[in-house]
Amino acid sequence: MSHNPAPQDIDPSRLTIIRAEPDALKTIPPPETWVFGQSGSTDHMLVIEHNPVTGWSAPIIKPYSPLTLDPASSVFHYGTAVFEGMKAFRGSDGKPTMFRPEMNMDRFEMSAERIALPPFDKSALLALIKQLVLVDERWIPNRTGYSMYVRPVYIGTRPTVGVQASNYGMIFVIMSPTGPYFPTGFKPISLMARHDYVRAWPGGTGEYKLALNYAPTFKPQQEAASKGYQQILWLLGDERRVTEVGQMNFFVVVKRSDGDIDLITPALDGTILPGVTRDCILSLAKTHVPDASSSLSLSTSARTIPRLHPAERSFTIADLVSWLEQGVLLEAFGTGTASIICPVAKIGWEGKDLILPEYEEGVGPVSKSLWERIVEIQEGRRDSEWLVKCE
Repeated sequence: MSHNPAPQDIDPSRLTIIRAEPDALKTIPPPETWVFGQSGSTDHMLVIEHNPVTGWSAPIIKPYSPLTLDPASSVFHYGTAVFEGMKAFRGSDGKPTMFRPEMNMDRFEMSAERIALPPFDKSALLALIKQLVLVDERWIPNRTGYSMYVRPVYIGTRPTVGVQASNYGMIFVIMSPTGPYFPTGFKPISLMARHDYVRAWPGGTGEYKLALNYAPTFKPQQEAASKGYQQILWLLGDERRVTEVGQMNFFVVVKRSDGDIDLITPALDGTILPGVTRDCILSLAKTHVPDASSSLSLSTSARTIPRLHPAERSFTIADLVSWLEQGVLLEAFGTGTASIICPVAKIGWEGKDLILPEYEEGVGPVSKSLWERIVEIQEGRRDSEWLVKCE
């Protein structure tokens, strides 16, 4: 009796690396010209394909090139695509590192499972991504604020238009150089609060990083831009509950009567993406102590940060209005991989603008301190288990 072998899982030991010829390597643009998401791609990419009979193919790192897909592939018809966004840095020892990549892999796996894409070994995939970073490490400069953006993508490639889950798939990883989100200093953004368009809803897919969550936001974004606002503050339900800002998690800094500070972000209720930066902010705030002499403190000799009380709970646009009227809303900001922290200057709501406090540096002291600590860790200037070597 013959037995078919079990489908193959992703196996880093089967990796093949085909390097671009020296004369085909791209010229790296001057770092000061790098703009997030607009600075082209590095020299190589990682590709792995899934077949329902044989499982995952031998991984290959090869020169960056177009993909060849059947026109009937599931991704083109039913949006079976998930992706991640992560960064590689130049460590203090000169070697490439990544920032909390395990969290990205956990979310990548969770998102893929939500749209019934074939399962994969996330630890094996991360090992391969590290190898890709090493192959193209010349793109990571040893400069503060600069990094290499890493974009893993998983698409369904079942070559029929039948309405069902894709048992064929492809994971590919591409990378691009990126510089500081605010190269000349923080510039607070303006938001347009919207409740007529809904980014995510209970029981939906808001907590997953699916491509299909992003395309419907483009039209509202264009409408906001036409009215002078840079991003959308997404509201949900009759109570106008605050959810996210653009494609970022949202935080507010509220002064308490005892002089401490509440750092509030919407709870992970299924409509909110569990952001890596969001988790960092909450963790740093939880361990912070005001005394600058403590290694856990976010305070500096020039800036004392009161005790922080991080909270994950719902709040509404009416709460924002009330906090502003009381004079206790000190800061508001978005968080994400690209900017880390993006301060908010005003929110358009019901025909008028809610104006937030202004700061000389363009960012408030709490968000500035959190941003500084995360950057210190990312660039290897502060020891942390969040920084992982590529080896």
